[in-house]
Amino acid sequence: MTFRPTTLERAYQLAESGACRTVSDVKQALQSEGYDRIQDSLYGGTITAALRKRCQENFVGGAGDAAAAVEEEEDA
Repeated sequence: MTFRPTTLERAYQLAESGACRTVSDVKQALQSEGYDRIQDSLYGGTITAALRKRCQENFVGGAGDAAAAVEEEEDA
């Protein structure tokens, strides 16, 4: 039997991995991995804020990318 993390667990893993710049990137990655009901699992301001913070702290990219991520998240 293969263990698969829940949608929420995987979202935190992706946010902390440095691969996702925004929460939208996390959601897209989850969708591409075959997770469903993503919006239901990641609903709420507390979860969104926590994922956003982890993305911003861990994203591996240029300095200009961090400012663009903040603007993109505020527009969403």
